[in-house]
Amino acid sequence: MRRSAFRAALGLAAAVALSGGGLAAAAPALAADAPLTVAITGENRVDLSLQGDNGDATEPQVTLRLAAPGSDEPGDDGVIPVVHHGDYKIKIDATGLKGVAAVKLPCEASGLTAECAGNEINAGEDYNRLGGIRLDINSESAAGDFGSIKVTGEGEGVDFTPLSIDVLVGGPEFLGHKLTEPTGFKAGDTYEAPVGFRNAGGMAAEGAVLRFHGSRGLSFPDSYGNCAYKATTDGPLLRQGTDAICTFPGTYKAGTAYALAEPLKVKTADFALYDIVNYGFSAVAPARAKALLDGDGYTPGTGAPLTLKEASGTAPADYTRYAELDLPSTNTYDLVLTGAAAKGAVGDTVKAEIGFRNDGPGWLSALRSGGEPIVFTVEVPKGAKVTKAPDRCNLTTIEEGVKGYMCWVDTPLLEDAKLTFPFELRIDKVVKGAKGKVALPAWDNPREPEQSNNTAWIVLNGTDAGQSAGGSSDGGSSASPSPSASGDTSGSSASSGTSGNSGSSGGNSGEQGSGSGGGLALTGAGGVLLIGGAAVVVLGLGAAVVLVMRRRAA
Repeated sequence: MRRSAFRAALGLAAAVALSGGGLAAAAPALAADAPLTVAITGENRVDLSLQGDNGDATEPQVTLRLAAPGSDEPGDDGVIPVVHHGDYKIKIDATGLKGVAAVKLPCEASGLTAECAGNEINAGEDYNRLGGIRLDINSESAAGDFGSIKVTGEGEGVDFTPLSIDVLVGGPEFLGHKLTEPTGFKAGDTYEAPVGFRNAGGMAAEGAVLRFHGSRGLSFPDSYGNCAYKATTDGPLLRQGTDAICTFPGTYKAGTAYALAEPLKVKTADFALYDIVNYGFSAVAPARAKALLDGDGYTPGTGAPLTLKEASGTAPADYTRYAELDLPSTNTYDLVLTGAAAKGAVGDTVKAEIGFRNDGPGWLSALRSGGEPIVFTVEVPKGAKVTKAPDRCNLTTIEEGVKGYMCWVDTPLLEDAKLTFPFELRIDKVVKGAKGKVALPAWDNPREPEQSNNTAWIVLNGTDAGQSAGGSSDGGSSASPSPSASGDTSGSSASSGTSGNSGSSGGNSGEQGSGSGGGLALTGAGGVLLIGGAAVVVLGLGAAVVLVMRRRAA
């Protein structure tokens, strides 16, 4: 049966009044003979889109767990403590969603109800998973439909805190205006981003919030009074950048597009290369939106307020769920290898410090790949044996019949990064002018047009005629290397907070990790999961290592 006008009004009230809440905390028992208090936890709100984009159909939107007193960290014996022994039942009642949405329940389910049973409850929450609830629209779903799922529990000696999950269909749903890089745009330029949104949902929204983020190579020169800003300049490079939150009162109608009254200016640094700007709007009531500006680490803006206006001349195809852009795409960097030269007699141990640096002007952000390393190979000169290799170098077969080492440099890599890789070699046989090649993989990389310095040499007992260790491909004419101190990974930018390994490898210039890039996700309160884009990636195939540039599919 179609919901009445009263039902639609109730849905509108829910869209305005509902807010994301934290999970209920479990309270300890007050006395030894008092019931154990256990909270039923999970998402307490699910908004279903009428556009059909409600996530992976095989994944639940709600994961039910039990949160009991105590830590879910294993004890000294590696076992999670059991804080309750005894039968209990968890009842899930989704009858309030009849005619609202399709529901798939866990455990012993019958129609819109289910029952989960158990006889032990562990400390904490992680090891007390009950199951997931999957919600989807169906032929009866309409904008404004609203209902709730009630989850309760019972058991001797345990007091369960219930959970209520509110479900709204076809509420406000904001899609961001797509961003594109202007023709001829280059590092140092300022991008005027056409930021805006379209309410693709079935209901109007009272109030809107804009969140935007720029990675390390981007900044926002303007400051607005209805925005708050947070700059992260230390910690992992992948997460450095600027975040902002702006609030907008007013009513934003379903099916209508809106744009900022002026473009959002995004300034690119001279070293910027494939940095990420992203943004997203969400429907948030003004009372709750004001509290967002007071978030931890945010500083209020100082200028006139940023405003929204209705947009004309746009089409639904101009809007997307994830509004983001890699900027700029035309900068370059220059990776340089430097070798080493040494002399010695049979039995002597000599040192050879391999240098690796980036002469810029661009940095290797690796924001899309999460920090995959760059690799280079080191051959051992004839007559010598490596007695000590850097931490970040492993013995390998470079090609058939050629043994050596594969060394790796973490990304992100700063625009002025300098590293050293110190090797110690014992001379077992004096071979005049013995050379070992040090090389990055050769490949067609438009971001590094100068690759003649991607090869260097370790030269042992070279002649005075000029066999040296520098960056020429034949090892003949370049000057000997002048490597930096071991552990200097970022040159003059060492204060940027790059984490890395120090010691014999010379450390690294970034960190390996996952994620998005930092900043706010546009798939929830804050945070972004950003996929695709450009990054330096290493692919291994047997002994061969190829450095490739991965680009997101159009």
